[in-house]
Amino acid sequence: MNKSILITGANSGLGKDAARQLGLVIETEKIYLACRDETKAKIAKADLEKLTGRSIFEIIIMDVSNSDSVKLAVAELKEPIDALIMNAGGMGGKAPEKITADGVTQQFATNVLGHVVLVDELLKAGKLKNVALYASSEAARGVKKMGMKQPDFKTSSIDEFASVIDGSYFGDKFDAMTAYGYIKYVATMWMSSEARKNPNIRFISMSPGSTKGTAVMDDLGTVQKLMFKYIMIPFIMPMMGMVHSLETGAKRYVLGITDNSLQSGKFYGSKAKVLTGPIIDQSIFFTDLNNTTYQDNANAAIHRFIK
Repeated sequence: MNKSILITGANSGLGKDAARQLGLVIETEKIYLACRDETKAKIAKADLEKLTGRSIFEIIIMDVSNSDSVKLAVAELKEPIDALIMNAGGMGGKAPEKITADGVTQQFATNVLGHVVLVDELLKAGKLKNVALYASSEAARGVKKMGMKQPDFKTSSIDEFASVIDGSYFGDKFDAMTAYGYIKYVATMWMSSEARKNPNIRFISMSPGSTKGTAVMDDLGTVQKLMFKYIMIPFIMPMMGMVHSLETGAKRYVLGITDNSLQSGKFYGSKAKVLTGPIIDQSIFFTDLNNTTYQDNANAAIHRFIK
């Protein structure tokens, strides 16, 4: 039973709706809203209290793209949490290829590095008890129908994974959509590695699927943003069975931390050719996901960039 839950990126979209759904579960006693903007967090908190009729939400200021911010937030956490939902992420802003002070791309910092630091710090402090869920994406195994190719690695070595993290893998042709799939793959492999290192905690990678009402596409270039946000997602993708509601996407998170039949170290998402519907083990489509050497290489590559 998960009485206390921390959700990153909880002031809007999937993170906020997951907080709403979990807030309606009577066994839930505390939900920490980990957000970087205090003003937006306060608005979300008030809204969630109104929607659930419960005063169980507490704000934690945390910017997952900033390792120091994450460490400070964990230090200020007074009690251990039962469950962690790592939802914060996106395309990395207007300059996703920009290198941060940690030596990683802004896109990687936003989606992965801070979450790795978060898990490390929680484990080190004994503040994570039951389950950690990472918001992955079907892009990590490729979505042919959407023109997203399966990540293609020559060696899957530590060095090769590190080149994805610092952006050098993509040369001078950094495309945010392509890099997003590779980054989610590296993060998913890290989760599987952590599952084997920490057998007493469940580590679940879960794609929310293609979901309406999120701000992920807002960071894309003008043409791509207009295409996805105003044409593909509202009109074309629903006809193809390729998009579902915000509530349905957030429900996958809730399922991930509550359904004990889901195996630790696995990546769950949609069936082939779709981005909606029932969830299944994604290694069916990409067998590299089960390679323990590759998993540990991804973990080691990420930790090269953590001070």
